Amino acid sequence: MPTERLAIIATKGTLDMAYPPLILASVAASLGVETAIFFTFYGLNIIHREKVKQLKVAPLGNPAMPMVFPDSVKQTPVVGQLAGLMESIFPGPPQIMGIIPGMTDFMTSMMKKRIKEKGVASIEELLELCKEAEVKLIPCQMTMDLFGYKREDLIDGLEPPAGATEFFNYVLAADKPMIIFV
Repeated sequence: MPTERLAIIATKGTLDMAYPPLILASVAASLGVETAIFFTFYGLNIIHREKVKQLKVAPLGNPAMPMVFPDSVKQTPVVGQLAGLMESIFPGPPQIMGIIPGMTDFMTSMMKKRIKEKGVASIEELLELCKEAEVKLIPCQMTMDLFGYKREDLIDGLEPPAGATEFFNYVLAADKPMIIFV
């Protein structure tokens, strides 16, 4: 039987960009596809023992913004009225608001509220799901060296750090290699 391997390259370390590689990997693995995620550059934040707890949404320069206000925000007396007024003018917080001090934290808390309200798994839960599904979680050795990260800085259950050549050799050894760059 031909082998299928899905390789996902995670390069971004923001809360909103941590979800796609983990969701895609866990789904592919549940469908029987051998799957690996290669965490490079800021994508290493997703598997960093401390930084994974501090992932934020970057509202400034994020073309997918604005997002809708969570229902819990809309239901609060003063903030809810402000949110309703803003949504009548803009589909969500306008980009320019990203420069206001504290806006990144505000947008992150809004996103986390929405995630919780909708019953979406946390990043930590998705990482555990990926490990249970035997997704190979591979940190980039060159980026670890560049950022001064040590193996003990990263979460448990990872594959040994690898370079890009080693990662691509692993992927291309499959009869049907698939690569997604996130």
